[in-house]
Amino acid sequence: MEYFRGFVSVQSRGTVALPPALRRRYHLDDAGAQVEIIEREDGVFELRPVVAIPASQAWFWTPEWQQREREADEDIVSGRVVQANDVGGLLDHLDRLDSLEASSPTGTGTKRSRRKTG
Repeated sequence: MEYFRGFVSVQSRGTVALPPALRRRYHLDDAGAQVEIIEREDGVFELRPVVAIPASQAWFWTPEWQQREREADEDIVSGRVVQANDVGGLLDHLDRLDSLEASSPTGTGTKRSRRKTG
């Protein structure tokens, strides 16, 4: 990939037009595209393309949630997952886990039912 190095003009109102190739490469032509600008101590401005996140989805991008996502990805890669074909199969699996926990020396000895009654 050829990286851009060049000059852009600053218009009277402070507007800077990015070259079309850069806008396409970083999807800055998309509706709502944003660029973060960082002024460094050495006088350099850094421009970074960013994706705006709707407030209703911000929880997903917290460091804690992202750590859980990485752990889940590791579990999937390592085969530490169970796939159920339907809700009943999932509930059966969870009931088996409860039975194993209840019968273990460190288990609580209680069994929780996840099935609705009545």
